[in-house]
Order: sequence, then C-alpha cells, then structure tokens
Amino acid sequence: MLSLKLPRLFSIDQIPQVFHEQGILFGYRHPQSSATACILSLFQMTNETLNIWTHLLPFWYLLAPLTGLIDNYSWPNACVHVHQLRVPACRPSCAHTFSSMSKNARHICYFWTMAPSTFSSLGSAIAYSAYTFPDMLVCTTFHDYYVAMAVLNTVLSTGLSCYSRFLEIQKPRLCKVIRVLAFAYPYMWDSLPIFYRLFLFPGESAQNEATSYHQKHMIMTLLASFLYSAHLPERLAPGRFDYIGHSHQLFHVCVILATHMQMEAILLDKTLRKEWLLATSKPFSFSHIAGAILLCIIFSLSNIIYFSAALYRIPKPELHKKET
Repeated sequence: MLSLKLPRLFSIDQIPQVFHEQGILFGYRHPQSSATACILSLFQMTNETLNIWTHLLPFWYLLAPLTGLIDNYSWPNACVHVHQLRVPACRPSCAHTFSSMSKNARHICYFWTMAPSTFSSLGSAIAYSAYTFPDMLVCTTFHDYYVAMAVLNTVLSTGLSCYSRFLEIQKPRLCKVIRVLAFAYPYMWDSLPIFYRLFLFPGESAQNEATSYHQKHMIMTLLASFLYSAHLPERLAPGRFDYIGHSHQLFHVCVILATHMQMEAILLDKTLRKEWLLATSKPFSFSHIAGAILLCIIFSLSNIIYFSAALYRIPKPELHKKET
C-alpha cells in the first residue's frame, strides 16, 4: 500500500531566528526544505498552510470578472482586476510556499511577493482615476498627475519593503514601521480622491450606490492593517493560534474582502457614471496604461534584482540559534 511521509515540523527554538514569527511557537517547516517538501506542506497542517490557501482559493473567484473587458472605457477596470489577481496568486506560491528553503530564499520569495502587493496600488490608481474621482477633481492638475505619482509611489514602496527585510533581526520595530509605511503610503495616495468624495464633496455624478462599497473597502483595509501590525490574537496567547486563527490568516481574509469591496465599487462607478465621465473626461488609452505598467515593471524588477544581489554581497551577523 502506498504511503506518503509528510515533512517533519519544528518548534520555534529549533529553527534560525530569521524564520521566527511573533507568538507562533510550533508548526514550523525545516529551514532548508526542498522544493518538493514545500509543495507537500500545502497538504499538511503547518503554521503556513492556511496562509497559503486563504489567498489561493479566492484567486478563482476574482478571476470571473475578467470577461468582456474590450473597449477603451473598460481598460482601467481590466487593469485593476489583473493587478488584484496578481497578489493572491503570487503570495502563496512565492512567499508562503517556498519561503522555508533557506534564509536567502525566504527573503527573495518575499521580495517577489512585495512587488506585486505594492504594484496592485497602481492598478487601483488607474481605475480610480478613470471611474471614481469626485466631480470637482476631474480634469484638474491633481487628476492629470495622479497616476504618474502612483507609478513613483509603487517604485519607492517596493524598494522600502525590500529594504525592510535587512532590518528584520537587528531592528525589528524599525523593520515593521518601514514595511507598514511601504504599503500605507501608496494606499493613502490612491485613496485621496475617495477621502475627498466620502468626507467632502462627491459631486452629483458620484452620489451613487458605490459609496457604501468604498466605505466598506476602507474599513476592511484598516482592519487588515491593524491585524498585520498588531499580531493579534497570537501575541496575547503564544502557541494557541499557531495553526488556525493567527493574525496573518485574518489579515489575508480581510485583504480579500477589501479587494472584493473595491472591485464592486469600481464596477458600480464604471457603470453608473459612464455617461457623465465620457462627456467630461477622456478615457485612458491602452498605450497610456501599458506605459505606466511597463515603467513599474522595469523599476520594480530593478529593485528586486538589486536587493537579491545584496543578500549575497553584504556580510551579515550570525542569525542562528543552537538547533536541537
């Protein structure tokens, strides 16, 4: 009879410090796992298993709205869907699945997943610029340079998030601050027209059913940020939430819900404001969208290559604890 031996799991005092997660005591994979062992861990209850599946499963749900996006007016909507799909696809495959192969592999996996995460802010900015801007900000100087600044923010935030990995052991608090800033700053920039619309003057065309979805998206994003930063509930009861219910799993669920709310809001604005937007502003062309994305890809890849190379050329102190 065929049998499959699953990889052995370890406790926190059996692995190098670079793999430690606050409040998580058990369920760690071998710090030098093979690629096969990493794939097998998808079907084994480790402290990473639900991190993987809470992003992998919603990928198929988010894939559905990609049909029928063909005209110029719909290109920004297609863009945000593709960018939001990239996040749930890359996180489990790059970061959570293969991050236990080695210390450097862990860092490089997260480099590759941080770039799509910050890159998704560009997709949001393009869609917001096309469909969600309040009436008074359409065709203003702010509107003209809004997407260009989003491109710059994406490049800067990718660099910051990659750099934070080098501070993880010696300066964990600074690492966390920089990492949160790397995600918060582009989100705040992208959301400026939404803040203006919700709290100041939306304009006649922007007073529609999408408003409640924008509000829910904002609430879920704030909750996701809190969970990511606070490490709750495992911080209050170390070892009790190692496999189910720790903050990173809850963070993933909130991110997916926030993404759903955002996509619904954008789709409603796209549909309900179409006549007004086409009469007052020029739709994005495919070349404009492709140019912004290409710039982000080039500079973000440059960031990833630079910081990946730095892992091998910058001497680091000994990070290992004695293994048992």
